[in-house]
Amino acid sequence: MSSITSEVALDLFPFLEVYKDGTLKRLAGVEVVPPGLDPETNVLSKDILILPKTGVSARIYRPNLVTEPQKLPLVVYFHGGAFCAASPASLEYHTSLNKLVAEANIIALSVDYRLVPEHPLPTAYEDSWAALQWVASHKEENGNHEAWIKDYVELDEVFLTGDSSGANIAHHLALRIKESNLSYKLKIAGIGMIHPYFWGTNPIGSEVTDQFRKELVDKWWLYVCPSDKGCDDPLINPFVDGSSDLANLACDRILVIVAEKDILRDRGKLYYDKLVKSGWKGKAEFMETEGEDHVFHIFHPDCAKAKSLIQRLASFFKM
Repeated sequence: MSSITSEVALDLFPFLEVYKDGTLKRLAGVEVVPPGLDPETNVLSKDILILPKTGVSARIYRPNLVTEPQKLPLVVYFHGGAFCAASPASLEYHTSLNKLVAEANIIALSVDYRLVPEHPLPTAYEDSWAALQWVASHKEENGNHEAWIKDYVELDEVFLTGDSSGANIAHHLALRIKESNLSYKLKIAGIGMIHPYFWGTNPIGSEVTDQFRKELVDKWWLYVCPSDKGCDDPLINPFVDGSSDLANLACDRILVIVAEKDILRDRGKLYYDKLVKSGWKGKAEFMETEGEDHVFHIFHPDCAKAKSLIQRLASFFKM
């Protein structure tokens, strides 16, 4: 690396570094693993191309032992990483999905949406929307159907789930479904929102006193979405003018999970509170993990509290 290249122009810890020559180095989610049979959970996975035009793929998971007449819920999963890091193949996400599929007895589709800065927003949202349309296409008689979805999925039991930025994506997809004809094809049973990435210009809760982390999260968003609306862009702040009404979320149930020490905790709690008061007709559930920080279950999947989180999600999919 040249001396010019090695000069950091923007440090987006812990996700990436941008150098003065315009190149970048990703720091998070860079260790990747192949799909296959996971001996610990007995979950099978494979990578599939779902959108040939754009090259968007996904990693699909199923329990290794599924009898064909048995139909399972489908969880469409959107990984975190502030829209600029990680993938379904990242070691931490692959491990987490294996554990979730084993615990919940589901089929999971982990979407490999394209990342900022190579693909500016709203690309991540559009890729995820296209993936959902692809799932819905399996209800049609004709088409290039994925065998694991065709053979093993109950298409009336589809859940959207994600952590951090992935939970943000799930929120926006559920609003978009309501406004589109996709609602006639695909019923969303529920949304699992793990440590959702919502934000705003004016600090609330712990953001008021934790100026360091407030500035850190500001920097993340302003990098991935450089608009004149800043941290009050409706993509990141669901309560500003121009945002869709939460009452329009196209699902029957939502589980919001937060972590006590997470700088995003108060935004997640605010989302839950606003949802309950919005006139939305579904059932809202809330879980807070004491003593833990943002996406702790991804980095420490074998700790007791991570197992409790996965168990709560699994029960949400089964109810």
